[in-house]
Amino acid sequence: MSHKRYHVTLTDDERQRLDVIIQKGHYKATRLKRAYILRAADESLGGLAMTDAQIAKAYHSTTRTVERLRKRFVQDSFEIALYGKPHPPRLDKKIDGDLEAHVIALSRSEPPEGRARWTFALLAERVVVLGYVESISRESVRLLLKNQQTQALA
Repeated sequence: MSHKRYHVTLTDDERQRLDVIIQKGHYKATRLKRAYILRAADESLGGLAMTDAQIAKAYHSTTRTVERLRKRFVQDSFEIALYGKPHPPRLDKKIDGDLEAHVIALSRSEPPEGRARWTFALLAERVVVLGYVESISRESVRLLLKNQQTQALA
């Protein structure tokens, strides 16, 4: 038998919240799976106290996933174990209306000498060379043009 490093001991309130999530069953799949795993790992009185291998098999997961969830519960909190760590909003958005207009105009212009058409990488490189932005990935250019095309069709 393996020795668990992190022990999940749920309070009555936490156990009740997990039971509500499990009974309703219309939450995101990851949240629902985490609820099942935490409930199964509960070692308190009234908990299932299943082993990591039993939990992994019962809920179609891996023992490593169960271990990580136990660790997150103990080190961080019940909320973070269930909902995950919050992601900070991205504040450094590079694409504004002005840059979008330049990229669109450039994409509709004649391609560089020796090229039959513009590629996303060429467009990204050219907007940097022209000084419209400090750096931009070809994927950002692709998404910008895709969004513009989608808006034009709507």
